[in-house]
Amino acid sequence: MKVVLLETIEGVGTVGQEIKVKDGYARNFLIPKGKALIAEGGAIKSFKDKIEAGIRAEAKSKEHAAKAAEELSSVVISFKVKSGEDGKLFGSITNYHIADFLKSKGFDIDKKKIHLPEPIKHTGTHEVTVKLYPEVSATVKIEVSTEN
Repeated sequence: MKVVLLETIEGVGTVGQEIKVKDGYARNFLIPKGKALIAEGGAIKSFKDKIEAGIRAEAKSKEHAAKAAEELSSVVISFKVKSGEDGKLFGSITNYHIADFLKSKGFDIDKKKIHLPEPIKHTGTHEVTVKLYPEVSATVKIEVSTEN
């Protein structure tokens, strides 16, 4: 089924793009959630304004995400945790802990947007990527030290 996207969907397409997707995906997800319209002449013309409004809203969201990424990149997260003599932590630091720390600093970031290949299990400095928007991400520095 051919549809026109009303918003950018990662791995599928961008706003206003006409794409071909499986019928079930279009009927059960894209169209009911307001993310796409069936690509027919009359429907496209009547909803052209909605598509253009979506493009403008996406541009604003992307600008906002870029500003947030700039602020977020300057943040240094520091954890003091118990660890062994070799620097191995008793436990680990996960994306949940990082999201919780960021929330305390005024950043409302979902833990799913924090890309942590594996939990942090050693002291030292680590870098984590936070994906704020499909094309906008920030790198956050995490310093893990031993608790005295």
